[in-house]
Amino acid sequence: MLCNDRTKSPRVLLLALMLGSLTAVARAADAPVVPPKKGTSETIKLFNGNNLEGWHGHQDKWSVQDGAIVAKNNEPVKVSTYLLTDRNFSDFRLLATVKLAKSEMHSGIAFWGRNAPDHGDPYTYAGHLVMFPSGWGLYDLFGRNGLGVDGEPAKKVGKQHDWNDLEILAQGNRIRLVANGVQVMDWRDPEPDRIKEAPIGLQLHSNNESQEIQFKNLVLTTFPEDKLITLKQ
Repeated sequence: MLCNDRTKSPRVLLLALMLGSLTAVARAADAPVVPPKKGTSETIKLFNGNNLEGWHGHQDKWSVQDGAIVAKNNEPVKVSTYLLTDRNFSDFRLLATVKLAKSEMHSGIAFWGRNAPDHGDPYTYAGHLVMFPSGWGLYDLFGRNGLGVDGEPAKKVGKQHDWNDLEILAQGNRIRLVANGVQVMDWRDPEPDRIKEAPIGLQLHSNNESQEIQFKNLVLTTFPEDKLITLKQ
């Protein structure tokens, strides 16, 4: 699946993704090593299990059901829209349990960018996006497009229409991802000036079809230890 931010033809999107990915692969090989930032480490429950306190987005698309944040649309979504944290973050570890309940379009978790209403929706996002479960990978929304991360390792352990346990470790210019206990991504941004302290965004992708995505167990640690904690031995 493609993470298009607007409704375009599949052929145009595929070409853009391929070109963007090839460029990103070449640049990533020369990425500098930016060390983790220093700051006070605290662990925060981003979702209290009862309501959307601490978040903002379209009220008609986001709700809480059975202890999970649920994104739904019945009408077409012309531009990907996000549920955004009120608070901004730089270096963090995010634990999340996610499920694509309806449709085959991927969702994702965005960070290190900005709320970008200038791109056609009050709650759309420009920045980095960890995608799941269709088309696992890494995307630069309204930027470089596909970032050349191989999604095959994640596809081997990911579950298309069931719960997936994720750990995103974002430090310095490095992004690591663990899916269901297996490390499936380790990537450094070759353009670290793009990285911003920013809200976390949960994605409801642009689509002409009905969708449902669920998120729960959202726990974030600021300025975490440089260690993946959900790897299965």
